[in-house]
Amino acid sequence: MTATSTFVLVPGAGHGGWQWGLRLSDATACVVRAVLDRDLAGVTLVAHSWGGYPVTAAAHQLAHRVSKVIFYSALVPSRGVPLADEDPAYARMIRDGIAATPDGTTAITREQAALLIPGAPGSTRDLLFELLEPTPGRYYTDALDLPDLTTLGIDLAYLLSEDDQVLARPGAEFAARLGLTPVMLPGGHDAMLSHPDAIAKAIMHA
Repeated sequence: MTATSTFVLVPGAGHGGWQWGLRLSDATACVVRAVLDRDLAGVTLVAHSWGGYPVTAAAHQLAHRVSKVIFYSALVPSRGVPLADEDPAYARMIRDGIAATPDGTTAITREQAALLIPGAPGSTRDLLFELLEPTPGRYYTDALDLPDLTTLGIDLAYLLSEDDQVLARPGAEFAARLGLTPVMLPGGHDAMLSHPDAIAKAIMHA
């Protein structure tokens, strides 16, 4: 990691000032444009949660501009497998949620939002829930047909919150797809809200 590295932070589902579009490819294009439009180089892509999907795809398109990819409590895609098919329980929840909406989106419930920051005050959980937005269902049902990121020769790191309760698989399994052992951090899935200094320090030094 160099002092001049530019960090591009890519949020997970329901998070952020978007919407990006209806397909996973739209989300990927948003990340790619953010780098190309600013003519960035030596970029560190940081993926949180579902952000592992567009970051993986974007890294393949931006390999000459990306120096490192950091997955923080994030999904590491398996070739040809969408998030909705990573786990049977996820498949039911996601596909049922999409089917229940007229626009093909799916939203995080208040109960699910509370699992993102376990132990946080009720006011913090309420604020997070109010900020979350519905996510296009295709973000979850589209798959990537790309080689493993390890084939790109880019530096990789995997950070994992020790009390993460919402990943589709244990974080160690996702890290293993990169040939890595996760670096453990305090807090739950959204620990950047409950332990911001620890998460920022870990990202800067990954």
